[in-house]
Amino acid sequence: MAERNFNTILVTGGAGFIGSNFIHYMIKKYPAYKIINLDKLTYAGNLENLRDVESNPAYKFVKGDICDREAVEKIFSGNKIDAIVNFAAESHVDRSITDPGVFIQTDVYGTFVLLDAAKRYQAGVFLQISTDEVYGSIEKGSFKETDPLEPNSPYSASKTGAEMIVRSFNKTYGTPVLITRTTNNFGPYQYPEKLIPLFVTNLMDGKKVPLYGDGMNIRDWIYVTDNCEALDLVLHKGRTGEIYNIGAGNEKPNVWITEKLIELTGRDKSYIQPVADRLGHDRRYSVDCSKIKNELGWEARTDFSSALEKTVDWYKNNQSWWRPLKEHAGN
Repeated sequence: MAERNFNTILVTGGAGFIGSNFIHYMIKKYPAYKIINLDKLTYAGNLENLRDVESNPAYKFVKGDICDREAVEKIFSGNKIDAIVNFAAESHVDRSITDPGVFIQTDVYGTFVLLDAAKRYQAGVFLQISTDEVYGSIEKGSFKETDPLEPNSPYSASKTGAEMIVRSFNKTYGTPVLITRTTNNFGPYQYPEKLIPLFVTNLMDGKKVPLYGDGMNIRDWIYVTDNCEALDLVLHKGRTGEIYNIGAGNEKPNVWITEKLIELTGRDKSYIQPVADRLGHDRRYSVDCSKIKNELGWEARTDFSSALEKTVDWYKNNQSWWRPLKEHAGN
């Protein structure tokens, strides 16, 4: 299909980790685009992530909740939105276990509010940012986009619910939608509750790192810039109504990641603190990315080891960014 072009893109959750990296990427690559960032600024949303673009005339920040129909209506009625990229979501599995209701509200109902506004204002393509966790766990092989969804945590269930709402708007109303299912991202500006930034910052401070169970849970890790490139391609060239897996083929057990981070921070294995396994902890995630490679010509380009070193260096060099966050969280 012909490549899409846009004047104004609404990015929701753009003050978060992946969203802010995506905004940086898009402003640099498409200086003529206008980017509107709608973010509630929960604990994981941080305007410091976007301090260097806040004065850019192509960028506008709006504080608001995607569940607030009035706030969403105001954006769509006041701007001709050509595309929506929905990053806004509660996303930490541990938090979903203790407070699942918040996840259902934001991830499912919030997505509906956005879709409803997009439909009424004929806003163009709607890109839903989902996760490989919707598939559940797989012992061997890799999930394809056509495989059944079997989410095992309230978080992954809420993202699955969001996908179903997106699909229904496409099938019922003809809303042009796209869905991406991405593996574990890492890189700069990631809130220090997720594994890599939590472990790096703990180790820098001489604190132990909590490793779930036997540490053999396997995840595929993708550097956030590679993910942004994939999202860019899907947004501009992806076939509407389609789903695209995004992964980098960097499947590593959590214990391997832990030991690598220990090495990069100059610590030793005595800093590993085994803890009881997470409830419903998926054993292995793995996605088949042949569809996005064959259709759009994308594959991850960043070397994993160098990206991990670069990420550790970023946290070493940006302590003024993460220390206030950890202090506020009581960590």
